[in-house]
Amino acid sequence: MDIIKSLEWRYACKKFDSNKKLDDSQIGILKEAFNLTATSFGLQPLKMLVINSQKIIDRLSPHAFHQKQITTCSHLLVLCIDTKIDGTTIDAKFDLEKEIRRTSEEIVGNFRNQLKDMFAKKSDDEIEKSSIHQAYITLGNLMTVCALEKIDACPMEGFLPHKFDEVLNLGDQNLKSILLLPVGFRDPEDLMSAMKKVRKPIANTVIDI
Repeated sequence: MDIIKSLEWRYACKKFDSNKKLDDSQIGILKEAFNLTATSFGLQPLKMLVINSQKIIDRLSPHAFHQKQITTCSHLLVLCIDTKIDGTTIDAKFDLEKEIRRTSEEIVGNFRNQLKDMFAKKSDDEIEKSSIHQAYITLGNLMTVCALEKIDACPMEGFLPHKFDEVLNLGDQNLKSILLLPVGFRDPEDLMSAMKKVRKPIANTVIDI
């Protein structure tokens, strides 16, 4: 039940204590959790920016409507998707698999070709939507890990992605920003931290069949 207690502890932090910073170990855990999150076919069409520079955060703040989560957090995590997924991407995935698992091309070859054929038939819009869905899965995983590690966080869609992309030069890296996750430690003055959770009864949200 410890995980339930951790999930009860967490909330969408609206104001962080700007004097408290996550240490390298805590940031390392979040990086590992990001990298270990499940993705479709194991292609990992995502990147995560870990922003600690206050100068960069100050430049980004207007494009997130000056929300306090952005300006007071310890680190700002920006979840991005790759804008280009093609045969080269798929080859890199299977080549890495062969290196790590010592598998042969005979084992992975058919699946490699199937994926290449599948993605060749997809439109850019279909590929992008799939990657966006996986960004949300990753966000949920990071939030759970934050709760377990007693790291406060606030999932955010409220920003202007194209402006973030400009400031961070993401287009040059074939990336698009999708979601934000400011992390840190809650400010005692954040009124939301003392409020009880409001959730429907489980009987109204879960259907046993």
